[in-house]
Amino acid sequence: MKQNLSRRKLLATAGAGFGSVALSALTGENLVAGTASAKVPHRPGKAKNVIFLFMEGGPSHLDLFDPKPLLRELAGQKLPDSFETPVTAAGEVNSPLLADQRKWAQHGESGLWISDWLPNHSRIADELCVIRSCVTDGINHAGGVCQMNTGAIFAGRPSLGSWVSYGLGSESRNLPDFVVIKDSNSMVVNGVNAWGSGFIPSTHQGVLLETNGAPISNLNNPKNVSAEVQKQKLAFLDDMNRSHLATRSSHSDLEARIKSYELAFRMQAHAPEAINLAEESEATKTLYGLDNDETKAYGKNCLLARRLVERGVRFIQLYHGAGSKWDAHSGIEGNHSKLCRSMDQPVVGLITDLKQRGLLDETLVVWGGEFGRTPMSEKGSGRDHNTTGFTMWMAGGGVKGGQTIGATDDLGLYATEDKLHVHDLHATIMALMGLDHTKVVFPHKGRPERVDLNEGHVHQGIVSGV
Repeated sequence: MKQNLSRRKLLATAGAGFGSVALSALTGENLVAGTASAKVPHRPGKAKNVIFLFMEGGPSHLDLFDPKPLLRELAGQKLPDSFETPVTAAGEVNSPLLADQRKWAQHGESGLWISDWLPNHSRIADELCVIRSCVTDGINHAGGVCQMNTGAIFAGRPSLGSWVSYGLGSESRNLPDFVVIKDSNSMVVNGVNAWGSGFIPSTHQGVLLETNGAPISNLNNPKNVSAEVQKQKLAFLDDMNRSHLATRSSHSDLEARIKSYELAFRMQAHAPEAINLAEESEATKTLYGLDNDETKAYGKNCLLARRLVERGVRFIQLYHGAGSKWDAHSGIEGNHSKLCRSMDQPVVGLITDLKQRGLLDETLVVWGGEFGRTPMSEKGSGRDHNTTGFTMWMAGGGVKGGQTIGATDDLGLYATEDKLHVHDLHATIMALMGLDHTKVVFPHKGRPERVDLNEGHVHQGIVSGV
């Protein structure tokens, strides 16, 4: 009698089905070829990995990378009538213009403008591609963080790291494709939605590493549980889960959980070495600022990112100021001064270390927040959210350093040249990794979904080095 078997049912019930494959992962037996599931990109891309340095809360481009002499001349006055009335989070569009208090200088052979709030950045000026014309739609933190991560201002879509994982697969069999690390116990706005996989299979979601204590919780076996007992438990659990999944083929969360158990078992053997910073030299620790209380937290995360890149982790996101600490509605001098001191050296240490190890060419480093700040003051000493013109930078991964892309107007309120929306940034990052963003498609509810919501374009000036 002929039986109609689905592909999943066939794989689940065949003599050497998924249960055996899973067991081989747990026991170390090589029943299947290959050790990772990397995919071939659409074209050669310089970048193999991404480190996204996310300054949560919105750093002020006007005080860091985009000097505006006119802002000082007009300080205390209202925004000129010649400017279109902006939409801001607090709505204080008629507040007096606020001059910056910075000392500016040009650095490197490229003459890149950097303020005195980032003194160490002067050493890497010729590595940076500074994009002064970024724009976004998310006027508040929830929408801004969501769009910078997922392309949409509302939660539910896959994050950029998930799209990269989906498009390129894994280089490491023993570590996650996508890792997220915060610089404090504060939670990022929107929580796990910022690194979730949305409608893409859950296997591509980000894995959050803890800030204090062990970066990965429950990495070691419980007391009195040997490795052999652990293998037997997981093999039994895997068998039950596979049987349950066989008749529920649409449950990607269950399949993700099965794979997470397998990965977790392998991580017990390999992750302790990956996150062990004690192996690093004192000179390297000093380079990242681990000998300074102000820079130690983010320096540790930046050094950990370099170690994860070396071991094949595809996408790493390092939040600085987790909990929107860059959000300087008042007292920007104190707020940004402290945050810059804690971030400047670790970030420069990361770029320097990647370069001297020959990793910068294949590692794309992205720096920025969810938006910038307004030239108008708020509460007398702060700046409101600015979604219509702000700065981000990229380095490594085939990007041509020592250049400035785009511009804002004379007061830094609106992007006026070479405007780059978040969708364009995402498409460009994908291109630097060898992915055609128009071909990385996931069918969802009858619609072919893409990272850019079908709206982004690759910036050729940024990818010209690829």
